[in-house]
Amino acid sequence: MIIIKTKEEIENMRKAGEILAACHREIAGMIKPGVTTNEIDQFVEKFLAKHGASPEQKGYKGYAYATCASINDVICHGFPSATPLKDGDIVTIDMVVNLNGWLADSAWSYAVGNVSEQAQRLLTVTEESMYKGIEQAVVGNRMGDVSNAIQKYAEENGFSVVREFIGHGIGRDMHEEPQVPHYGPPGRGIRLKAGMVMTIEPMLNTGAWQSKIDSDGWTARTIDGGLSAQYEHTIAITEDGPIILTKQ
Repeated sequence: MIIIKTKEEIENMRKAGEILAACHREIAGMIKPGVTTNEIDQFVEKFLAKHGASPEQKGYKGYAYATCASINDVICHGFPSATPLKDGDIVTIDMVVNLNGWLADSAWSYAVGNVSEQAQRLLTVTEESMYKGIEQAVVGNRMGDVSNAIQKYAEENGFSVVREFIGHGIGRDMHEEPQVPHYGPPGRGIRLKAGMVMTIEPMLNTGAWQSKIDSDGWTARTIDGGLSAQYEHTIAITEDGPIILTKQ
């Protein structure tokens, strides 16, 4: 069942989103060769506590961290580690913030030092594809219009769209209905209505779209070792158009 949010509930989620966006702005200044994703994870936990919030995914199905940290060929759900980031890496930091029981979710990919031209294009096109999807998240459109806008833009630019991991509704629970694929034909799926709140979070690869899971049961990698990037916002659908609740 899709839970339609009131304006007050959306405002509560926006407040969580403001903290999340502020945290990402701080992370952007930390990203450089030599920094570890453990250090970033510890920073996030302290930052959220300072602002009266908590990391929702810590403890989720046994997950031990405040963030997911996915480097290079890792698509999503990578564990933070003590391995320093290297010049030329790309890293995605994903987190879900809980503020007074209301959630916001946003992932952002970052260039570490000087990255290759291919890596920079992947980052740029992935972010742009997310916004292409958000543009279609209007009352009266179907979910397939969002999905197709992302896939079309990504593939026109030479990248593949991950199928196994998709966006989702969000509110008091991290994963609510509806499901939000980032691929598929337009004009299909549920009709979008005011009050729906969801994540749009495309993951694009330089090679094949398929993934494989590490022995830890969490870390998803590209099957061919290609690079992967992800950008994610939590959005609310309103009569006046989509509102980005995690806008940086």
